[in-house]
Amino acid sequence: QMQLDESGGGQVQAGGSLRLSCTASVERGFEYINMAWFRRRPGKDREFVAAILWNGVTTEYSNSVKGRFTISRDNAKNTVSLQMNTLTPEDTAEYFCGAGGWGPDTREYEYWGQGTQVTVSS
Repeated sequence: QMQLDESGGGQVQAGGSLRLSCTASVERGFEYINMAWFRRRPGKDREFVAAILWNGVTTEYSNSVKGRFTISRDNAKNTVSLQMNTLTPEDTAEYFCGAGGWGPDTREYEYWGQGTQVTVSS
């Protein structure tokens, strides 16, 4: 079993930055688990944002965030982070941390956090 806890959400003006963190409560093995961030914008389905392979080297981003967001992980602390820069109102969403899958299909992921809200005002 794994529990995921997101933090770092909040309200920011357009052009600003936020850093989200997700901490995994697992005794061992975090370093072998692929991690990802998804988001659910108002009135829309959950969508893929970014993923990072267990090795911390290979990453994948959606086209909408590529060049603005950076995913990273610290296996020693069981955390995965999402640095979000140049935010726009279209980034307003609830952001979720997912574990155990890869790519944009939510069905690939075994564990999910409760989400953290990000609101970008114009």
